[in-house]
Amino acid sequence: MIFTTPDGEQFNQKMANKLSLSGNLIILCGHFKGIDYRIREHLITKEISIGDYVLTGGELAAAVIADAIIRIIPGVISDEQSALSDSFQDNLLAAPVYTRPADYNGWKVPDVLLSGHEAKIKEWELQQSLERTRRLRPDLLNE
Repeated sequence: MIFTTPDGEQFNQKMANKLSLSGNLIILCGHFKGIDYRIREHLITKEISIGDYVLTGGELAAAVIADAIIRIIPGVISDEQSALSDSFQDNLLAAPVYTRPADYNGWKVPDVLLSGHEAKIKEWELQQSLERTRRLRPDLLNE
């Protein structure tokens, strides 16, 4: 049984991946000050925090945890490979995403993405992921 609490272990993608393999989960949400401590001592198997802040109740934290877990269960997302390339799956932020048109107000999609060369596109995405992670979340590279 999981309990959402600010003093729990910090929730992350690695934990979501592991919990997605756990089968049935129960997420218990406290309200205002939490729950009776005896429940925490005797029934709770994992305490999880979604960040260093306090909410009025654990319901929003439970929704965040549930969504992160559910979306990686096979069959939930139609393109399962897409979920595997999302941010944090390999301790990297995702590469930038571009859509159509290829040129909007002079803002162009990188040529490599229009090339159709799958290996070069994958290489570009990896380089972008590494660069973005180094710049925005260098802490992820140390994990």
